[in-house]
Amino acid sequence: MSEELEFGPDILTLEDDEGNEHKFEVIDSIEHNDQEYLAMIPVFDDVEDSLEDDGELVILKTEEDSDGEYLSAIEDEDEFNEVAAIFMERLEDLYEIKS
Repeated sequence: MSEELEFGPDILTLEDDEGNEHKFEVIDSIEHNDQEYLAMIPVFDDVEDSLEDDGELVILKTEEDSDGEYLSAIEDEDEFNEVAAIFMERLEDLYEIKS
């Protein structure tokens, strides 16, 4: 029996503090200083919403606790700037990313 592999975008649905769900496509991930980071862009079901979006890159880090692994915002400005610079360098040839 042959298995067909489907390749497509890696889509995550995340819930914000108010319980609203947001979809993101993971476009890159890196490990830096023993921490994993994800670079994502918003995904919209409605074309109009997509056209109105500013296309901002969202960068989160993975963390783990007793409940499992989760994504969190990067609170430290220096850490964020360092990781964002790495992503920008890696992605600038593939996407129209404005710094």
